[in-house]
Amino acid sequence: MVATSSERKTYVIGSRKSQLALVQTYLVRDTLQTIFPQHDFRVESMSTTGDIILNQALSKIGEKALFTKELEIALENKTVDFVVHSLKDLPTVLPEGMLLGAIMERENPNDALVLNEKSKGLTLSTLPKGSVIGTSSLRRVAQLKRRYPDLEFTDVRGNLNTRLAKLDDVEGPYTAIVLAVAGLVRLGKADRISQILSSNDSLHAVSQGALGIECREADEDVKELLEALNHNDTRMTCLSERALMRTLEGGCSVPIGVNTRLEKDTLWMHGLVASLDGQNVVEYQETISLVDADTREKREAVAEQLGVRVATLLYKRGADKILQELAHRSH
Repeated sequence: MVATSSERKTYVIGSRKSQLALVQTYLVRDTLQTIFPQHDFRVESMSTTGDIILNQALSKIGEKALFTKELEIALENKTVDFVVHSLKDLPTVLPEGMLLGAIMERENPNDALVLNEKSKGLTLSTLPKGSVIGTSSLRRVAQLKRRYPDLEFTDVRGNLNTRLAKLDDVEGPYTAIVLAVAGLVRLGKADRISQILSSNDSLHAVSQGALGIECREADEDVKELLEALNHNDTRMTCLSERALMRTLEGGCSVPIGVNTRLEKDTLWMHGLVASLDGQNVVEYQETISLVDADTREKREAVAEQLGVRVATLLYKRGADKILQELAHRSH
């Protein structure tokens, strides 16, 4: 459905219903509206499995496309033209006929410690022994348990506002919760951040802080439109991280942490796989040069090569045993 430039068209954008998802989708909509004032952009929101099942830990539901499946069905049925995802929720293998049309500039990808009123001014290292930290991420628990064995880690589910309300409940169990910096910043709640966790404490999730926009592979019109949203450096680091995840075949239920930087023509990656109790950790760092990659396609291929290489070396160093144990535990 290619439109001539004089023909005004309405594009329908799919989004989850959560406040954060909508804030992110409106950001995409407004950016596109500014670039393409001759077209209209409408948001269609829907609930996903991950939004509906709130009484179970994410890792226990056992479905990789928890926050994306319903959106992808709408994309396939052509009820929406493209979909905005938190890229960390998007499985690394897309359904047939789907494409990652754009990756927007990444917000700070790190994790943040958010403390309740009574504990203001403290950090992870100064919290009293036995303090209860809420997080639904196995990756965060595995890494933080290893660094702070005296703290208690427990599950906390719900959207960002729900989690903050649970933390602020004076009768509640939580001393602190760990959230993504990006979500807090996008919701205008950066003032709640007590401490931004360095990569020494917690390597972030694959693609954390980046927005991914998925479209139909055959939709040339939409692909051209989304091209304007791509942020090349973010695209490189995230494709590299997604290649790492794809090679390790990890989803929500696998503690995989990563940190990736692009400096001029060198891409650097630090990858980690941890057992759930944080006792068994395999890490590896590697760089790759992009000097000879003179097109975007070549640069992206080199970036993915780095992710595959780091994953392969993590496997060789014992990550395979950790992943087998986790797979065995989840069946």
